[in-house]
Amino acid sequence: MEKMPITPKGLRFVLAGVIVMIAGYILLAGGGVRDPETFNYAMFDFRRLVAAPVVILCGITVIIAGIMNRGKDVESEKE
Repeated sequence: MEKMPITPKGLRFVLAGVIVMIAGYILLAGGGVRDPETFNYAMFDFRRLVAAPVVILCGITVIIAGIMNRGKDVESEKE
């Protein structure tokens, strides 16, 4: 039986990254208005323009780190 290319530790990183990305999308949500004739300045606040994209990018970084991380088991098999 072949080993999975991603380690259990890497899988935990991927799941943590997905959770962080979901938190970023939750921060991004909201700001809508019921009346299309009124302008809502709340959609241009710090949370939606800066914090949410930074949190989403952090989640993507954690996912990439989890995928690219090579466990100690993989390195010891090469020798």
